[in-house]
Amino acid sequence: MSRIVVIGGTGYAGSAIAAEAAARGHQVTALSRSLPDAPIPSVTYVQGDATDEATLSSVIEGSDIVVDAIAPRGPLVGHARDVHRTIARLADAAGVRLFIVGGASSLRPAPGADRFVTDPSHLSLIPVELHDEIRDGAAFIIEDLPATPATLDWVYVSPALRFGAHMPAERLGRYRLGDEVAVQPEDGGAISAADYALGFVDLIEKGDHHRAQVNLGH
Repeated sequence: MSRIVVIGGTGYAGSAIAAEAAARGHQVTALSRSLPDAPIPSVTYVQGDATDEATLSSVIEGSDIVVDAIAPRGPLVGHARDVHRTIARLADAAGVRLFIVGGASSLRPAPGADRFVTDPSHLSLIPVELHDEIRDGAAFIIEDLPATPATLDWVYVSPALRFGAHMPAERLGRYRLGDEVAVQPEDGGAISAADYALGFVDLIEKGDHHRAQVNLGH
């Protein structure tokens, strides 16, 4: 059993990961700005602001695994990348493994190909108002994480392109695992929150990936 902290633990991905981890017997703490209307049994909830370093430090200290599942919404608009960096720094200082809920746009359609985020045809599929958010998210894996100290053990977990509360996918009870190359490059693919969480917690438990980007799709 691991002590897992999910930062952003009431969001779309974070709540699914918290539920999956708790169901497997892990000790789960979820940090979020507000408490959930329907708490997950066996999950401990902490109400706090992820932009506050003292709050982050208080939940990261003493954990085994930190899950960074923050979304660039509310007070995190324009600040998410800074918060990602702070979480990474605190996880390294605490000596705990870091797993990040990433985005699909940082993936590649083929080995050695440019990432989707640099492809105008890919960006044309996404509302313009989200382009800065996507670029910031991609920059975290492309620039920031590789530059972290070698002592930080991180895994950046990208979902399929169609992932989120606004585009729910069917729960299949399975997933496909890839690396930084999308497992469904033709159309970007889709994955449900439950199946993403299934793969995510498998990655935590197996511990086979280190300082790497991986991809979960159907």
